[in-house]
Amino acid sequence: MKKLDVGGQAVIEGVMMRGPDSMVIAVRSPDGSILVKDGRWLPIVKRFPLLKLPLVRGAVVLLESMVNGMQALSFSASVAMDEEAEEAARVATAAGKSAAEVDEARDKAKPSETLTAGAITLSLLSAFVMGIGLFIYLPHAAATALVNLVSGLPLTAEAPVDSAFFHGIVGVIKMSVFVTYILLIRRMPDIKRVFQYHGAEHKSIHTYEAGEELTTENARKWPTFHPRCGTSFLVFVIIISIGFFAGIFPLIPFPPDLAGWKLNLLQASIKIPLMIPIAGISYEVIKFAGKLPKTSSLMRWMSWPGMLMQKLTTIEPDDSQLEVALVSLKRALEHEGALQPTYENVRFIEPSAPAAARVALQT
Repeated sequence: MKKLDVGGQAVIEGVMMRGPDSMVIAVRSPDGSILVKDGRWLPIVKRFPLLKLPLVRGAVVLLESMVNGMQALSFSASVAMDEEAEEAARVATAAGKSAAEVDEARDKAKPSETLTAGAITLSLLSAFVMGIGLFIYLPHAAATALVNLVSGLPLTAEAPVDSAFFHGIVGVIKMSVFVTYILLIRRMPDIKRVFQYHGAEHKSIHTYEAGEELTTENARKWPTFHPRCGTSFLVFVIIISIGFFAGIFPLIPFPPDLAGWKLNLLQASIKIPLMIPIAGISYEVIKFAGKLPKTSSLMRWMSWPGMLMQKLTTIEPDDSQLEVALVSLKRALEHEGALQPTYENVRFIEPSAPAAARVALQT
């Protein structure tokens, strides 16, 4: 049977998995059980088929993944904060507070379960602005200053955007910023655990794609690298942008009366809308690489840049983390009618009826 396209994202103490028509978040709660929030999910490309066109769907899928990721992180954070809420209640109890005061201390320490639509929008806009600053304006300005310094020109002189060498330098700076950022955050204990769950997500998907039973024993042996990972997508965005900008910028007629930093600002700003086709191309490359046999030399060659970066964004998980990832994957497959699993030590939050309850199990 053809395997379904499943993918996911690591969250705080858990994993979010998405199937073609489902989204599941499984999180290890403070009491040791696995808490699952799941439901049917209708991708925007199914509601608006035109958005499914090649080179268009990449940017759409990226944006939708960011929204789903924010929702999943919000839920996982609320579960992780349960322990802090209970600790606040224990402190209040030990201090001889009344039952009402204990409940008040618990409520103050526990955040709301999910972000509002406005909060998610604000978070996405903040991430978008920060991404533009770090990966468009900063590299463009730094490369311009570096090239002009070597050439003996004023640092704010026009950037040589007709030069492929210039765009190569921009790409190197982007990659350096990306790697530096990852190296800094992976030193944080909480982020290290997220990276472990990232590895667990990949191992569980490998197990499913290999047609093996979804157990921790089977998942344990698979690598933490996966060719369809979002990390690889970002690496390809940076690599493809080098050639794309080198080919496009010589064709753009810039206003002749602009010069210096004003022209540089316009050149950098033009890159923002051009990221849409670059994201589209990168998505198609990742999708193609993911369909190649794992033993294919072409797949290994195409996956090499992403594999190097995933050595930083994934860490070998333990069995308890694999268990969480596998529960999330099983539930997503259950919603798709592709699996009828049993669960142990799992609690569901307002579970929607899975597809397995409505559709005959596919064999």
